[in-house]
Amino acid sequence: MVATACAPAAQPAPDAAPVAAMVMTPPSDETPPSDKLTIQYQQALPNVKGKTFTSAIVDFPPAGRAAPHRHGSAFLYAYVLEGSVRSRLDDEPARTYRQGEDWVEKPGAHHVLAENTSKTEPAKLLVVFISDTGQELKVDD
Repeated sequence: MVATACAPAAQPAPDAAPVAAMVMTPPSDETPPSDKLTIQYQQALPNVKGKTFTSAIVDFPPAGRAAPHRHGSAFLYAYVLEGSVRSRLDDEPARTYRQGEDWVEKPGAHHVLAENTSKTEPAKLLVVFISDTGQELKVDD
């Protein structure tokens, strides 16, 4: 998409600066939509000092994906509520998880791929974190 600015119909004054063309870059059709993490419940663990239990829903729109990320020192459990999600941790092979399937992520794992496998249907995860109290739950690379 190119937008140009036009001078008014009247002639500009001789010392007026010329009007420049403005070029706008269209949004990339190659950038997939992002995931959305929504915290459902959060509670400090009464029997483990310094640790917090958090449950969250991660929504993936059709063709959505998460940026590569880490969950710090959190232990994570993920359960597919809807759709299917392709996931890859560290240098392990990618695996597709369907509704009703689950996986765990060890503290410090690098989540290099997390994407909805469908271009037309959403996917949804229930994710449970056991993290250090106050720690960010997801840090993108």
